[in-house]
Amino acid sequence: MFIGTNVYGWTQIARREGRDYDRRRAMRDAKAAGLTGWEDAFASADQVAAVAADSAEAGLGMRSAYVFGAFHTEEHAAAAAANALAIVEALMPHGVRKFIFNPDPLPEGALKCDAELRIQAKSVEALGRLLRAQGAELLYHTHAPEMQASAREFHHMLAATDPAAVSLCLDVHWVWRGAGNSQVALEDIVRLYGSRVRELHLRQSHGGVWAEAVEDGDIDLARVAGMLEERGARPLLVLEHAYETATPMTRDPVEAHRASRDYVADLFSAIGA
Repeated sequence: MFIGTNVYGWTQIARREGRDYDRRRAMRDAKAAGLTGWEDAFASADQVAAVAADSAEAGLGMRSAYVFGAFHTEEHAAAAAANALAIVEALMPHGVRKFIFNPDPLPEGALKCDAELRIQAKSVEALGRLLRAQGAELLYHTHAPEMQASAREFHHMLAATDPAAVSLCLDVHWVWRGAGNSQVALEDIVRLYGSRVRELHLRQSHGGVWAEAVEDGDIDLARVAGMLEERGARPLLVLEHAYETATPMTRDPVEAHRASRDYVADLFSAIGA
């Protein structure tokens, strides 16, 4: 079963251990934990070759990648789309077909106005169509800011875009947290958009604090898995461990990721891509 890991948690592990982030070490640890995929984040196309070489050396496949960019003005969107397309062109020969976009938020938690949301949705859909024509797909992703004000940014990005052009990378915990730690809100989003979920970012918490492994906790992940199965979703499964000040670290990171891998493989066995 293909289960990947996102780069973010590994950078945080290095920081908590008081050392510089070492990508090759992180990839070796991911492989030792029984993971089969690596998901990195790219700001430019010139970063691709080194990451792809290290991933291949570690024996980790790359099926997805995280790409940045602002899309809420015409000028920003044009520049972001051009940069994204260059990254896509560089990554596709290495097997990457899913490209995750979390449009840049405004500074200090400011809300995007209606005009900016319309431009953003239109621009992201246009980019999604270009990716689809190349045999790739665009997956919309969120953190907590998009859930503000009745989740208007989150919902507009899906309600106002063509499902054939824009899919969803459901970051389960950010949706849960962004909605005020609500399982109900998370389940409603799965009800509305479950058929568009092409990837899951998986993390857990206890008492609202991020856990060191994906396991039983605040979020009923079994319920999420069942609802996605009912809607025919076959998402790519990606662990995204993350660490807050209060997050315990009682296990070696390899051991913690191995435990997450085993838990997720069992819980999502019916739907994993």
